[in-house]
Amino acid sequence: MIHNLDMIQRVYAEYPEKIKQAKQLLGRPMTLAEKILYSHFTPDQVGTTPTRGASYVDFNPDRVAMQDATAQMALLQFMSAGIPTVAVPSTVHCDHLIRAEHGAKSDLAQSFTENEEVFSFLGSVSKKYGIGFWKPGAGIIHQVVLENYAFPGGMMIGTDSHTPNAGGLGMIAIGVGGADAVDVMSGMPWELQMPKLIGVKLTGKMSGWVSPKDVILKLAGITTVKGGTGAIIEYFGEGCANFSATGKGTICNMGAEIGATTSLFPYDDSMGRYLASTDRSEIANLANGIKDCLRPDPEVEANPEKYYDQVIHIDLSTLEPYINGPFTPDRAHTLSEFIDAVKANNWPEELRVALIGSCTNSSYEDMARVASIAEYAVANNLKAKSEFTVTPGSEQVRATIERDGILQKIESIGGVVLANACGPCIGQWKRHDVEKGDRNSIITSFNRNFTGRNDGNPETHAFVASPETVTAFAIAGKLTFNFMTDTIDGVKLQPPTGDELPSKGFVPDTEGYVAPAVDGSSVSVNIADSSNRLQALTPFAKNDIADYKNLQLLFKAKGKCTTDHISAAGPWLRFRGHLDNISNNMFIGAINAANDKANSIKNAKTGEYGEVPAVARYYKANSIPWFVVGDENYGEGSSREHAAMEPRFLGGRVILVKSFARIHETNLKKQGMLPLTFVHPADYDLFKEGDKFALNLESFAPGVNLTGTITHEDGSTNTIEVKHSFNQQQIDWFYAGSALNLIAARQK
Repeated sequence: MIHNLDMIQRVYAEYPEKIKQAKQLLGRPMTLAEKILYSHFTPDQVGTTPTRGASYVDFNPDRVAMQDATAQMALLQFMSAGIPTVAVPSTVHCDHLIRAEHGAKSDLAQSFTENEEVFSFLGSVSKKYGIGFWKPGAGIIHQVVLENYAFPGGMMIGTDSHTPNAGGLGMIAIGVGGADAVDVMSGMPWELQMPKLIGVKLTGKMSGWVSPKDVILKLAGITTVKGGTGAIIEYFGEGCANFSATGKGTICNMGAEIGATTSLFPYDDSMGRYLASTDRSEIANLANGIKDCLRPDPEVEANPEKYYDQVIHIDLSTLEPYINGPFTPDRAHTLSEFIDAVKANNWPEELRVALIGSCTNSSYEDMARVASIAEYAVANNLKAKSEFTVTPGSEQVRATIERDGILQKIESIGGVVLANACGPCIGQWKRHDVEKGDRNSIITSFNRNFTGRNDGNPETHAFVASPETVTAFAIAGKLTFNFMTDTIDGVKLQPPTGDELPSKGFVPDTEGYVAPAVDGSSVSVNIADSSNRLQALTPFAKNDIADYKNLQLLFKAKGKCTTDHISAAGPWLRFRGHLDNISNNMFIGAINAANDKANSIKNAKTGEYGEVPAVARYYKANSIPWFVVGDENYGEGSSREHAAMEPRFLGGRVILVKSFARIHETNLKKQGMLPLTFVHPADYDLFKEGDKFALNLESFAPGVNLTGTITHEDGSTNTIEVKHSFNQQQIDWFYAGSALNLIAARQK
């Protein structure tokens, strides 16, 4: 079944004329990203030429996708807006709440016991409001979207930062917070600052141990975790056609790790092959009919520096296997560099656990190549010396690799198959082989490796690599093994091989999808008053500028402060639908610059030190508005809007930092917070424990900087200049108390 074929047909029918008009308007050739963006302008936006990196633009995305952890808050917000049904095709995918512990069957069964209330809520809300529902076990959101919903030239938003995975099929797919999803599901325009464009030219062809994962690992080392902020990464060049659509998806998926708005590839035969293999030949035929609209113009490829804001060249023929980490995904090493780095930095050499799969690397091709390594190892009496786990991306992939004997080959070297879910990738891993504080190493084919992300242990050194590299290290059992040159017990591993797609076709998942009711008006959605998992939302109060005259510093965050630090995942995922309960994890992972400790800050009124949420609740109870100061790329990581809602719920007003990650800054604005950045980053050093801050909001207007006065505990003061990126509509959100308040008011 092709989902929403009528919508795709309409999009493609309108494409050529929209591109023609945009070219006439611009008076020049267009990149692929520009073609997709301009073709999704709202009617009021058509005819304008926004400035990249400056102008805010209204778009009409084609669809919305939500995963279960973020869908709870998104749908609670949607329900409160009073809208009867979603305005665009939307889906919910249950993939985050399944904990990895023993194996697929028992873990999935346990997830129903632990999360029945939440799954029931999501299923009933989906049924009522016209949303497609993918049950637990069906697969990870991004893999399921690639298999069923992504289409070349389309535009989608999703409540997960790795939504750009769909760029592997030439779609602009952007990670957002739940409030953004509510905008689109409500039929309202969706606002985004016109992205800058980074062109990555690919030439040559990969061979041997090199895989598409190595492209993005290398790029992360070039750009750093914030190098793509505010930009779309557009791949082009003859090298793009030399590998699979799922490999392209891997690269686009992990573009989130360099802060990119999204990443995408031009339409080519590999996408057509994948669409046909997933029973969507009709979409491939439609795409072939307008393929010039689904690629950058020839002049762009010939002279990329004229059309992109930055151009990076990667030669696939000379690319090497990469391993990135620990603790950050942009610490990039080639294989030989990595072995030297392990020794030089005294990272734990023994490999405790090797993990493959996840939304980033769980394609048929990935698993087939891993199976070829496993088959050769078994033939030479080798098995994994490390614990070795496999997370299939979807039931369709799992069933297909089981049918084709691929799964059995991986199991033959000791692989343990986990549920078709996120599991260890997002901290849903009940690990038994280490205690908190044990210094150890793991390596994954996932996307992120922030401190404590996978298992909650800050001493776990997590490294990211391709599935092939991870498997080779698993067989060696140590990180100082060069699998391209060294031997294990006299055996040298051979480079992997594997089919791009199953020759017998995919085994379809006939049980995972639940269609919504044709008329959901009679469907009931109940939230028990006694629930500790779900809580109906109470609108945030309107903002009063008087509150900004006497702000108390909650604390100053030191160094990396990701959304994992602000609102941890792992065991806290169970409270994603209960704002009060989940607020007890607010900032518990952030480092206080005053004492270099996590979750230990001074209560300026009592003088005592306490946990961050407790001090914030004290201030809220005593009507003391507060603010937080942060460092560079604040809010890096997941799209989880809880990291913005929790500070707002507990009385926060301002987040003042050196720079923001895109999604988090928008999430703060949507929830009525005031995200600000230093005009002079060195002013970060002026703030001290116990400080107060007064802002002059009488001059709050687009493009106008604000002044603020810091008052220290000794009575001395400093006046600083701060800036914001609000436009007038976003200022309206601020005064209304949140974007949702405006939506609800308009609906009424």
